[in-house]
Amino acid sequence: MAEDNNKKQTSLRGGTKQSASLEHTTDRLPHSVRNDEHETSLRGTKQSAQSNTLPLLPILRFKEFDGEWNSNLLGKFSSKIGSGSTPTGGNQVYQDSGIPFIRSQNVFDDKLFLDGTHISKILHLKMKGSTVKPNDILLNITGGSIGRSCVVPKDFYEGNVNQHVCIIRLKDNFNANFIQSFLSSHKGQKLIYEGQTGSGREGINFQSIRLFKINIPSLPEQHKIASFLSAVDEKIQQLSKKKALLEQYKKGVMQQLFSGKLRFKDENGEDFPDWEEKQLIDVAKRVVRKNKENNLNVLTISAQLGLISQLEYFNKSVSAKNVTKYYLLHKDEFAYNKSYSSGYPMGAIKRLKRYDKGVVSTLYICFEFNDKVSLDFMEQYFEFGKQNIELEKVAQEGARNHGLLNIGVNDFLNIDLKLPSLSEQQKIANYLSAIDTKIETVNRQIEKTQSFKKGLLQQMFV
Repeated sequence: MAEDNNKKQTSLRGGTKQSASLEHTTDRLPHSVRNDEHETSLRGTKQSAQSNTLPLLPILRFKEFDGEWNSNLLGKFSSKIGSGSTPTGGNQVYQDSGIPFIRSQNVFDDKLFLDGTHISKILHLKMKGSTVKPNDILLNITGGSIGRSCVVPKDFYEGNVNQHVCIIRLKDNFNANFIQSFLSSHKGQKLIYEGQTGSGREGINFQSIRLFKINIPSLPEQHKIASFLSAVDEKIQQLSKKKALLEQYKKGVMQQLFSGKLRFKDENGEDFPDWEEKQLIDVAKRVVRKNKENNLNVLTISAQLGLISQLEYFNKSVSAKNVTKYYLLHKDEFAYNKSYSSGYPMGAIKRLKRYDKGVVSTLYICFEFNDKVSLDFMEQYFEFGKQNIELEKVAQEGARNHGLLNIGVNDFLNIDLKLPSLSEQQKIANYLSAIDTKIETVNRQIEKTQSFKKGLLQQMFV
């Protein structure tokens, strides 16, 4: 593999700043797409000085290509631009087997994800105009997912789309992956946004799509760019799979640890004491500290990020103007949001870690632990959802208040816990934290590679 890479070395050229950016990011890519030589050349500067029009040249380009790109309308090099329709009869027409039926929710992350929705062969034959073929580009044209696109895989056999998904079928000498990558780029998304119709820009019609003006290189260069971006996508998929496997592994380990099926030994190789039954109030006390100092760092609970500033999470504050009556939390104190959400059927309990102080709504139940427990352990305990069974016991069945579970403060503080000794708590916490570190490392690699791809999409298209 290494020998092949040396023979077929991938090299991009561009401005100094862009090349430096690649230098810092390509080490995260497979060897087949790494760039070991960065030529620095500003393309088109001399031509620009002599002409009122800029030449059609990308900022970053593979070294074996030169010459200007050509500009053309998408409709001119497409043999089909159209969509399908939703069969009458509602969900009753859908089957567990048959011909795959594609809707807008099946197109995301530049990929086609089939969800097992099918229609009959008879219905498929009636909807010939909406037949999907391998190498078609699918583009969502309505709703909140407008602008999402993908290329139908080569091993796809047959299927149909509904009216919310447009089929773009290219003529020969045009690479579908290149065009789809362009549609996903900033330039392509701008065309899609500007092409929308209606006062609320709620959709884009076929004529607008046909009039997309796209700058295109030769077919070999299209292939090269598409192949390079596909390698970046493959790296992102590999990292995403690695992250999912680590998360799955952690979930399994937590199940074993918190059920007592998997136990650690102490420093002498002896068993730790049996876990003890306690109530939350035995190891914690409520925090009702009012925000007399008028701290403006208003926090919200995020499933992934924990207690985080509203300004950082929403890019704005959604709190009341006067927050002096809010609870003031100090670092390492906990807050319980009784609002149920995906993955948190009985609400989320999070620890303040990102800031020294912050304030939360009085709808939250806030508390702090004494020195009889490990904060890291309790954080993992709550994240696993060990407390949910006890919360279900005290929640008033069917009672909801603006999406909040009806759980009183005293009931919450008196829920039962089953805790190991402090030493075993620390061992469990350290083990799980080590897995978290690995997950976060992979997550950062995903984010950096996604950022790298975003930069490529901005600089490799005209």
